[in-house]
Amino acid sequence: MTGSGSGSEWLARYSSSLMGVFGTPQRVLVRGAGCLVWDADGKEYLDLLGGIAVNALGHANPFVTSVISSQLATLGHVSNFFTSPTQIALAEKLLALTDAPAGSKVFFTNSGTEANEAAFKLARRNTGGSGAKRTKIIALEGAFHGRTMGALALTAKEAYREPFEPLPAGVVHIPFGDVEALKDAVDETVAAVFLEPIQGEAGVRPLPPGYLRAARELTARVGALLILDEVQTGIGRTGKWLASEDAGIMPDAVTLAKGLGGGFPIGALITYGPETSSLLAAGQHGTTFGGNPVATAAALATLHAIESQHVLANAAAVGGHLRAGLSRLPGVTEVRGEGLLIGFDLDADVAPAVVQAGLDAGFIVNSPGPRTIRLAPPLVLTTAQADTFLDAFPAILQAAKDAQ
Repeated sequence: MTGSGSGSEWLARYSSSLMGVFGTPQRVLVRGAGCLVWDADGKEYLDLLGGIAVNALGHANPFVTSVISSQLATLGHVSNFFTSPTQIALAEKLLALTDAPAGSKVFFTNSGTEANEAAFKLARRNTGGSGAKRTKIIALEGAFHGRTMGALALTAKEAYREPFEPLPAGVVHIPFGDVEALKDAVDETVAAVFLEPIQGEAGVRPLPPGYLRAARELTARVGALLILDEVQTGIGRTGKWLASEDAGIMPDAVTLAKGLGGGFPIGALITYGPETSSLLAAGQHGTTFGGNPVATAAALATLHAIESQHVLANAAAVGGHLRAGLSRLPGVTEVRGEGLLIGFDLDADVAPAVVQAGLDAGFIVNSPGPRTIRLAPPLVLTTAQADTFLDAFPAILQAAKDAQ
């Protein structure tokens, strides 16, 4: 159906047929297995980005692909006038995994940005119990919540925002990790506070200890919602189901996507308790494809595999090994993250060149900043595979510096 060709031939066809919003693709990938992928020219790569934290179980996981195939052969799409057993079972499973109390609910989407759009609309419905409309929403400097208009209003990066202004009004960005700034910002005019437990696009920056608890106390005091964006950090990425688990708090809502479907597109908004869950009434939001039988079957299969194959423990152990190894490498100045969401800084502004040198050496990594590298590999990465990258990285870094 697609034809064949070399990488350069495919890229020429790409440039003449697809919008340039992603720039020029780095490679044309044609096959994957586990943590490995191959390009159109037959070169093998260790995938240390996992489709940006999406391929939780790696590529072409046999169990997940068999479940998707079986479901698609049984029932593919039914519209939101109907439901399916897989949709209901997945909602129940997510509520159980996130320790949501009675009266909590799930709304399914197709992506993380759509989950955050739904959360944005949820916030617009919050009056704090006073009945007075609230439109002010607090987000953090460095935040990334997506690129659709509502999610973009929450996203902090000016280069993403400026071409599309005016954006939905009312969002205020405050300094990252500053509890005093949060105290000053959160009052009875605030509908919600949106937080990523770890900012991925900003270079893997964890919120400081105590920040989430302070946010919970402040929002509860004034009737604002605390909404946690765990699109990148959820579903085992940090070695836990949610990165926010250790904070010992219950948010009002959580958004999920990326790793939830094991590579199949799906997102979710989880609302905690009956009061928050009743903010969006019938007809106030919707989606054609969200929660379809195939996507929810894929997510159920992914969650089952994570549980049955001890993937959370592997993510924690291999992630710790990888961070420890990186911290010992010359040229690495700081290592951050948890589980298999890792950011590390270099001693020179060569991160984009490191990405290219890494590809030449057979490794896929990402550079969210001029001297920052992000790793978000499949959660099934082995210690031996991590060691191949640790062993190769000094030469990769030197090649990047030589290319500057």
